[in-house]
Amino acid sequence: MTPDQIVYTVFGIVVVLALVADLGLLSKKNTTVTIKTALQQTIFWVTLALAFFVFVWWEEDQKTALEYISAYLMEWSLSIDNIFVFILIFTAFKVKEKHYGRVLLIGILMAIIFRILFITVGVTLVEKFEWLLYIFGAFLLYTGYKMFTANEDEQFDPHESKIYKFMKKYLPLTNHDGDGKFKIKENGKPVYTTLFVVVVLLAAIDLVFALDSIPAVMGISRNKLVIYTSNTFAVLGLRSLFFLLRGAVSKFDYLQQGIAIVLIFIGIKMLGEHYISDWIDKSTQVFISLSVIVVCIAGSIFYSIFMQKKGTPKDVIDDSVNA
Repeated sequence: MTPDQIVYTVFGIVVVLALVADLGLLSKKNTTVTIKTALQQTIFWVTLALAFFVFVWWEEDQKTALEYISAYLMEWSLSIDNIFVFILIFTAFKVKEKHYGRVLLIGILMAIIFRILFITVGVTLVEKFEWLLYIFGAFLLYTGYKMFTANEDEQFDPHESKIYKFMKKYLPLTNHDGDGKFKIKENGKPVYTTLFVVVVLLAAIDLVFALDSIPAVMGISRNKLVIYTSNTFAVLGLRSLFFLLRGAVSKFDYLQQGIAIVLIFIGIKMLGEHYISDWIDKSTQVFISLSVIVVCIAGSIFYSIFMQKKGTPKDVIDDSVNA
């Protein structure tokens, strides 16, 4: 077996075994997940991702391993941004906390399947039409700018989303959770519950985020191994991260700006790669990308924690976290 085949095989085995273990911790039906359990699960997924980084370094090479950890950190930080939207979806459809774990699991597994298809198509297109990278770079610049200057009052409304309106138009929906079921019968006719709607929305919204994250990862590495594995590990850890951070996301006021700067940096890197490569070798570029990602994401989180937003009283922030 080639080194790539060995890494893919180990990755597949690890993910399957980890999911089996994960099912026993967070996916029991009608069970509320505690902060302690969520913390343990988050540590589990992060440790697994870091262990895979060491394995890639040993089995492949230093450059591939650093590309993987850079891509993983990029995806992980974008996953935190996903949580804001996930919370809005659960709140809008009044999902009971005991159903959170199971709904998140199904939604995220669907997202992984769709992402694999999305990545495969994207990588294939870039291999045939390399000029698409310039479009991706320009798209990241635009997305980063819009994200950095976004008006905080513009909040996503799940009921106004095109996906929900499409489902409402073509599917028989009911306005309750069917006691934990996704499909029930009302008046002798099958209808889909709010839990079904939420699962579809979670998977669909994650794909929308993938429109930013996958081009960003491709700006870090063109290696399929890096793109597939970093995306999968980041998305698998999203569920436990949701339970861990759902009461604290309002503290990360400036995380969006940190992510925006990273997207702009990668967009510029993609657009100027031909000229940059004449001056800086690939290995050094990977180190620079990793450093920018770590500094921007960590810096925005710490800045959010220690700096009060201008014009926002501290007690208002604390009340929103405890609500």
